[in-house]
Amino acid sequence: MERERVQAMLEAVKRGELQPEEAVERLAALPFVQAGRSHLDTHRALRQGIPEVIFGAPKNPEQIAELVEAQLAAGQPALVTRIESDAAEAVRARVSGGHYDAASRLLWFGDAPEGEGEGCICVVSAGTSDAPVADEAVGVARRLGNRVESVSDVGVAGLQRLLSYTETLRRARVLIVVAGMEGALPSVVAGLVAAPVIAVPTSVGYGLSLGGVTALLGMLSSCAAGVTAVNIDNGFGAAYVATLINRG
Repeated sequence: MERERVQAMLEAVKRGELQPEEAVERLAALPFVQAGRSHLDTHRALRQGIPEVIFGAPKNPEQIAELVEAQLAAGQPALVTRIESDAAEAVRARVSGGHYDAASRLLWFGDAPEGEGEGCICVVSAGTSDAPVADEAVGVARRLGNRVESVSDVGVAGLQRLLSYTETLRRARVLIVVAGMEGALPSVVAGLVAAPVIAVPTSVGYGLSLGGVTALLGMLSSCAAGVTAVNIDNGFGAAYVATLINRG
């Protein structure tokens, strides 16, 4: 339940349009609702301003559908991350009104909020191989109500590509920079802008890149003071933090 809905409900009680007993019953469902074996945190939107997001990868379609149905019944939009197309179609067969994007592996039900952020989030990716993680960051940021710009395939092997987007980079309120290999791109971007940079290492690279560990260590060791890093391939986490920053 979002803060606006709680406030509207309490105002309805004040005006005499809603009985206090009914309001109590509605509020009683706030902490969580049970959906199969899971406990959906319907109170999170009120506490944090963003409803719980469903991580789809380890769950079967039935489990995901139960959570989606519970979230929609609570009056909240539902967002599922890391869900493959066959599982998404199975969920959509059970729950109507869903939309799926194969590139970002996101499934959602309900409308996204509008104008939540004070500025724009810019998602920058080093190479085409980093696109799945960048697409997740873009999709999640948009579903959380942000304006988003995307700049792709501008890695440090050809800096002239990145520099041609300097104006785009500098007008962003926060940047998400996605890179694999040695993970150098966030440091370069941070040297061009005054906004915070959230670095996302990807599991892209050869040999001792160690599935993204090399990129992660490089980002954690950045000489640019404006860089902070999330975990490997965590486009969702980067978009969530960027949303909090963009909301001020």
